[in-house]
Amino acid sequence: MTGVARTLFAAAALLGALALGSGLSAAQALAAKATAIIVDARTGQVLIDQDADAITHPASLTKMMTLYLTFDALDDGRLTLDQALPVSSWAESMSPTKLGLRAGSSLKVETAILGLVTKSANDAAVVLAEALGGTESRFAEMMTRKARELGMRHTVYRNASGLPNMEQVTTARDYATLSRALMRDHAKYYPYFSRRNFVYGGRTLANHNHLMSRYEGMDGIKTGYTVASGFNLAASAVRDGRRLVGVVMGGKSAVSRDNRMAALLDQAFGRPNPSRDDGPVMASLDTTQSDADVDGEGDDDDEEPVAKAKPATRTTVQLAAVPAAPPTAKDDKPGRGGANQWGVQVGAYSSRAAGKKAVGQAIKQAPFLLRGAKSSVIEAKTGKETVYRARLIGLDEKAARKACAELNKHGQHCVAVSPNDRG
Repeated sequence: MTGVARTLFAAAALLGALALGSGLSAAQALAAKATAIIVDARTGQVLIDQDADAITHPASLTKMMTLYLTFDALDDGRLTLDQALPVSSWAESMSPTKLGLRAGSSLKVETAILGLVTKSANDAAVVLAEALGGTESRFAEMMTRKARELGMRHTVYRNASGLPNMEQVTTARDYATLSRALMRDHAKYYPYFSRRNFVYGGRTLANHNHLMSRYEGMDGIKTGYTVASGFNLAASAVRDGRRLVGVVMGGKSAVSRDNRMAALLDQAFGRPNPSRDDGPVMASLDTTQSDADVDGEGDDDDEEPVAKAKPATRTTVQLAAVPAAPPTAKDDKPGRGGANQWGVQVGAYSSRAAGKKAVGQAIKQAPFLLRGAKSSVIEAKTGKETVYRARLIGLDEKAARKACAELNKHGQHCVAVSPNDRG
């Protein structure tokens, strides 16, 4: 019996047992199952486990794997962000929520990514799936293989979107694994998950993760809902340089799911951090900016009214070793400030020595681009802790962005720092 078959057999057995004991259908049995897990993003240490291995459905959390494989293809050169992909009749036929794509038209890869992250667009997910797998079903096989490679032992995919399919199963633990893999393997793309909204077809499409507006330090990742799955959320937040990943599945409503996630993260952040060392603890990215304050539709938003969010504070959210988003056409505008007043930050560390070491390593990885830069290790306070921001300064904007792009290729986390960024 193959690994996939064993997983499906286990899922079927669980469903049968639940249904027999409760008189529920298989779908209702899964919908009634609430599970959760909170882990340390850097170490993988499990801080809270609430039946995290129970079999359930991923719903639109599925799109996290669709995006993982898309980011793989971008890194491998099989796709580019501005590449136009064809829209098939199958993609057009997807149920909402979707962008409303028409067969015969095309969709840029970056637009598809933003459509998945914010609108949770099922038609855009199929466009990516067909571009990479030929057909959605073959792409689903690729997704399942990648799940095994990442250590997601109980996950089986049958489609790229998360639309209802009783054979598409997973666990909260598996999705904590995938969340960490996205940050580890595709750090430069992770900031897409922080986008509050984007404009498509003259409409402003808002991100469904409303906790980003009211939970301190949260910057992603993905919501999901079907009748069989209940209300799901994979989320990540940073406080005092420590990043946690949480997965809540089977919520009864969007509001109760969000409140549960907030409570579990609060509980986990309240525990001491035994794993702190001289590794990088954060880079900075301002995720509070938003094109408009408009609620989205689809996914869980049209199923449950969302509690009024507290206004987001205009502060810089701390991202644990996650660099700024890849540049788009809008990012190419000249920055403010004079020439040679830009810099790059290659991390923030718990000791000055570690910061100096990171600067030296960055110079070795991009000696030509950083030959005229000056080393700078700046002491800063983040809450009650002291960190040392490792920077190379004295660059113009173009050189700073180019240097970060080169360092990212070598796996060195980097953000460009403008003259206006005094932090």
